[in-house]
Amino acid sequence: MQTNLDRRTFLRSTAAVSVASVLAGCGGSGGDGGDGGGDGGDGDSDGSSDGGSGGDGGSGASSEVQEYLSDTSNFDGQVQDMTGQDEVSVTVGAEGNGGAFAFGPAAVSVSTGTTVVWEWNGEGGTHNVVDEDEAFDSGPAVAEEGTTFEQTFEESGTFLYQCTPHATLGMKGAIVVE
Repeated sequence: MQTNLDRRTFLRSTAAVSVASVLAGCGGSGGDGGDGGGDGGDGDSDGSSDGGSGGDGGSGASSEVQEYLSDTSNFDGQVQDMTGQDEVSVTVGAEGNGGAFAFGPAAVSVSTGTTVVWEWNGEGGTHNVVDEDEAFDSGPAVAEEGTTFEQTFEESGTFLYQCTPHATLGMKGAIVVE
């Protein structure tokens, strides 16, 4: 287990140094350099789930989700448990990755039949929501606050998605359908 935590710490440290280097060299409009990352998480780092206590506590992410979201600053290694809900909201333009370049929460677990609604908050410029395997696509990137895109998940599986204009910044997310 220690190996996974050390790898995660290494990845976060490397990402933080990379972001700091980019921000230092860009001479942009300033800012606070981000939120400094999370607390390192306290869940199972091997991707297993022991059932836990339920609720919104979350569980450790699978290795597939961990790897995909490894460069996403607002991902703490946990998948937020939202199973049992008919509809779940994800913010588009949440704080992360050096600005409003994140999905919030980054990873959620839902039940089959759940509709996920991505809601634009108007921050961070233009965004879209595109599944890596083309299972869903919100279309061209838009910036307008109040824009929504929804997808109902009828089959179990892991769905990895991104904002095309900001994927290289780490604007990615995961939906785990149970």
